[in-house]
Amino acid sequence: MTRKTADDFDPNVLRAFDLYVHGDIDRRGFLDRVARLGFGAGGAVATLEALRPRFAEAEQVKKDDPRILGLTTEYPSPDGNGTVKGYLVKPAKISGKLPIILVVHENRGLNPHIEDIARRLALANFIAFAPDALAPLGGYPGDEDRARELFQKLDQEKTREDFIAAVNALKALPEGNGKVGVVGFCYGGGIANFLATKFPDLGAVVPFYGAQPKAENVKSIRAPLLLHYAGVDDRINAGWPAYEAALKEGKISYEVFIYPGVQHGFNNDTTPRYDEAAAKLAWGRTIDFFNAHLRG
Repeated sequence: MTRKTADDFDPNVLRAFDLYVHGDIDRRGFLDRVARLGFGAGGAVATLEALRPRFAEAEQVKKDDPRILGLTTEYPSPDGNGTVKGYLVKPAKISGKLPIILVVHENRGLNPHIEDIARRLALANFIAFAPDALAPLGGYPGDEDRARELFQKLDQEKTREDFIAAVNALKALPEGNGKVGVVGFCYGGGIANFLATKFPDLGAVVPFYGAQPKAENVKSIRAPLLLHYAGVDDRINAGWPAYEAALKEGKISYEVFIYPGVQHGFNNDTTPRYDEAAAKLAWGRTIDFFNAHLRG
């Protein structure tokens, strides 16, 4: 079966889906909106099914790939939920000390796609740690709808403290070279921006379509930033002009790329919003950026 892309969907459907996946409307709200576009009840259900992620089809690096070593681990988070639990992946053969990347997921917790992202980083000769913000509620439940529901129940103050604790733990890993970078997607992009305001000594920060920090906090950023935005993403892009102005005022090093014509979530290759050309370009830039700032 031919894989669907964003071009196969009515733009109004994609706008409704964006509201749905970010918790602004529920499943019923999405189905009602799509049905009113002329799809009918059955067509709305089929449309939602077509937009769901296909994790197995998109997986690039299998868990048992002999080139990597992955395990579930946890670190203390006394100011958060007690511990921060996640997936630590490293190359199977390590020569010398390596940079470490914190990988921050979307608003569904540590799902198979983000685990795969961590493994891709390990193949690029980084150590990667992908926490699961849903761990205090039992972890990623294996269902995206249920994951979004659980996400609404998190104490976000404690969750942010968990990510802070993760950075501190990674800085002390004996296999690491002392340089830590952050990459995050959607919700995780916002966390990446947040962590940049909290850790002046971060080596590099790469938010993908992430919510911007408050302008008054931007002056605390010292890490170089590589920012990726989707061209068709009014909700997130509305905050970019003020963020850019604050970055310029603070003389903070940043690069920004806005990929024209692509949807929020364009890097997520499990869904039809994925754009292969933009995603490959953005990912190549990300690896180059981490190599330039975290090695040597």
